[in-house]
Amino acid sequence: MGGCAGRRLSDSEGEEANPALRPPPQDRQGTHWKNAVGFWLLGLCNNFSYVVMLSAAHDILSHQRAPGNQSHVDPDPTPTSHNSSSRFDCNSVSTAAVLLADILPTLVIKLLAPLGLHLLPYSPRVLTSGVCAAGSFILVAFSHSVGISLCGVVLASISSGLGEVTFLSLTAFYPSYFLLLTSPGPQDPGGEGEADTAARQPLINSEAPEWKPGSSSHLSLQERWTVFKGLLCYIVPLVLVYFAEYFINQGLFELLFFRNTFLSHAQQYRWYQMLYQAGVFASRSSLRCCHIRHTWALALLQCLNLAFLLADVWLSFLPSIYLVFLIILYEGLLGGAAYVNTFHNIALETSSEHREFAMATTCISDTLGISLSGLLALPLHDFLCQLS
Repeated sequence: MGGCAGRRLSDSEGEEANPALRPPPQDRQGTHWKNAVGFWLLGLCNNFSYVVMLSAAHDILSHQRAPGNQSHVDPDPTPTSHNSSSRFDCNSVSTAAVLLADILPTLVIKLLAPLGLHLLPYSPRVLTSGVCAAGSFILVAFSHSVGISLCGVVLASISSGLGEVTFLSLTAFYPSYFLLLTSPGPQDPGGEGEADTAARQPLINSEAPEWKPGSSSHLSLQERWTVFKGLLCYIVPLVLVYFAEYFINQGLFELLFFRNTFLSHAQQYRWYQMLYQAGVFASRSSLRCCHIRHTWALALLQCLNLAFLLADVWLSFLPSIYLVFLIILYEGLLGGAAYVNTFHNIALETSSEHREFAMATTCISDTLGISLSGLLALPLHDFLCQLS
């Protein structure tokens, strides 16, 4: 495992790849793009249920019901205060409750994953993730209480957590996915032989390898601990980034309420979530255009975002909701950039035998930060909503 500012460690370093074994450049580049698009789609689908549940958190907790016991969300509800003594128009329960239901199962999965999840083949993992995602939507759609809806959110969390660990670990067998996003062509110094090998390995294969040279399944506990210590310089900044942004999202969004606008409280919350996700989507898809080595800078900027918006919740000095929209879009850009650049840097700086374990271990960073933010956002919500 290389240092945070170290050079890329390649198992093929110092070896000449045999030109006769390489596929034609056109075929190799085409396979690179197919694998990259495949991973992009897997990530998009894997996060879908998780994102939908967080975006609907305000509606899940409000739990409006139409006659006949059918679930109903009024597209243009009349603003009603759940706490008339507060200036914030609070729900009785913070949206951080939905966040915790949507993240704690993921945290458990990611904590246990480095210990033994690699023993389970990839196919059953993906199937389980898909079934849980479908079940989450069915439960929330047909539930008649907040409690059952939260059970659906838990299923979404299991789906997202298991899928994320699985797909990030799978990228260890396809390093060209990361190389493709940063290199202008197939001539990538220091990694061409490895990329050629990955290009010849199809993403969809009826007999996907469960172990191969370069897999992390044979690492001893001592080796895993050594690799983990080397990953801390990536893990800590990512924890801070996600703590700050989800403290904003699930602790402050509900309280950033502008009364004199054409948007109701619920509509404002949905716009906040949509703009945040738009920023994340854009920055996670932009690695080819912008590569950031020092992710600690992103953590610092995100913490400044948190301090600024917390001050606005307390003092109400921002004159327009459109300024909040811009800040939230910027928040999403920072969060997405921190995530994708962290894993890109790890892919470049770890040896192939450590990469699968490194990916699975580092993906706990965002979940840990989100869990901490949810735990702190609950008492903050209660405190602020009791203010007259």
